[in-house]
Amino acid sequence: MSELFEMGGSFMGYLTVIFIILIVVSIFNGLPLFKKGFNSKEAAARKISYIKQVGLFALIVGILGQMIGLMGAFEVVAEVGSISQALLAGGLKISSITTIYGMLIYILSFLIWFGLSFKIR
Repeated sequence: MSELFEMGGSFMGYLTVIFIILIVVSIFNGLPLFKKGFNSKEAAARKISYIKQVGLFALIVGILGQMIGLMGAFEVVAEVGSISQALLAGGLKISSITTIYGMLIYILSFLIWFGLSFKIR
């Protein structure tokens, strides 16, 4: 698993920071639901919507990382000219790592948001 993290490049570090921010936002905005700290359901819903927004930001950063990785792979292909399909497929695989990580963070944020919104009801 650490090999995938290293292959993903610098965007994996950015996504990990966003993941930590997601956990912190989830704790600070979700904990008052269990302590009855919100005055209204609307205020609680607005607070927990930040959780989903942080997850969506992680997804966007993951896609950006993939696009930058693809640009780098295509630059190499343009310089070399003829390249094997296996090498190109390997570059596409590596560029997809950041998108998968971003999607996992978004899915986790959506599950946390869904659970907390169920708690509000």
